[in-house]
Amino acid sequence: MKKEKHTNYTAAGIAIGTAIGATIGIAMNNLALGTSLGIALGGAFGYVIPKK
Repeated sequence: MKKEKHTNYTAAGIAIGTAIGATIGIAMNNLALGTSLGIALGGAFGYVIPKK
């Protein structure tokens, strides 16, 4: 159960990060950079959220 919960939070974190990254990418007119940032932020959110 714990592994599934962690996976769900990580997926949610990646979704949040990707959305933020896409917004940054569009704002900077560089979607590839935004997507890369989104994946990185998503990974960070994915690991941070379950610890709270």
